[in-house]
Amino acid sequence: MKALAALFAAFTLAGQAAAQSWPAKPVRLVVPLSAGGFADVPARLLAPRLAAQFGRPFYVENRPGAGGTLGTDHVAKAEPDGHTLLFTATPHVISPWLYKTLAYDALKDFAPVARVASGPYALVVHPQLGVSSVAELIAAAKARPGEIDYASSGNGSAQHLVTALFASLAGIRLNHVPYKGSGPAMQDLLAGEVKVSFAGIPNVATQVRGGRLRILAVTTAARWPDLPEVSTLAEAGVPGYEAALWLALLAPAATPGEIVQRLHAEMDTLLRDPELTRNLRAAGIAPALLGPQAAAAFLRAEYEKWGRVVRETGATIN
Repeated sequence: MKALAALFAAFTLAGQAAAQSWPAKPVRLVVPLSAGGFADVPARLLAPRLAAQFGRPFYVENRPGAGGTLGTDHVAKAEPDGHTLLFTATPHVISPWLYKTLAYDALKDFAPVARVASGPYALVVHPQLGVSSVAELIAAAKARPGEIDYASSGNGSAQHLVTALFASLAGIRLNHVPYKGSGPAMQDLLAGEVKVSFAGIPNVATQVRGGRLRILAVTTAARWPDLPEVSTLAEAGVPGYEAALWLALLAPAATPGEIVQRLHAEMDTLLRDPELTRNLRAAGIAPALLGPQAAAAFLRAEYEKWGRVVRETGATIN
């Protein structure tokens, strides 16, 4: 027992020493999704603030590809010393259900630092479709099963799955048109080449105000405060629908707990800053901090939820 206690004490002291000397060099925030996207913008808002707090550079490195799995795998295999972190989003818990083999475990290979923020997708349609409500969209889809196209940022993306969930609960069939990123998807949506999409609010706000798109509902359980007149999908006639886009900061699994706790404490401080909150809201999300243990439970619940969606809808990446 004494030997075990001594070993535990040695590990504790080593972890404390690592935390005290961390960061010893620049810290990479790996975003496994494309530049300018839902995760990228908030990461770039946070990086300079973290650098100011810790006195070392924090920089964003985009490693997109294969539904976010390439960048995620890179962080899973990185040295667990707190200098390579993953700033990820909802696809983190979707990809494991869509890819037959992954070189990492989305839950076991990471130490959650924090859930940082969350927000809704907006269900938008092109005016040419001729619908002005969720009920009218459902009726049109039932009248023309499989003929109405919807755009997503790619097979296995969050946009793909939130639409698949909507179609399943509404009892309709839509035709999935995957794009290589949200930018090309939005271009074709605005051109009327596709008629439906779930998109981040900042990506569609200007087009909605200009009449180029119509917003029918938001995906979260509660209405988005900046759009109080827009109903939720559950309110609009799809009971049980709820899908929030979220962002989380993760470290490789063996990262010392003291480093994880330091990072979480600083995130807590940063997310109380009114200016950062305003900037995040402009990006379509709001601070929604969960600490390491609560974030781990949240990720597990989301992992299981989207696994059920994949099984029940038959969504694939093919």
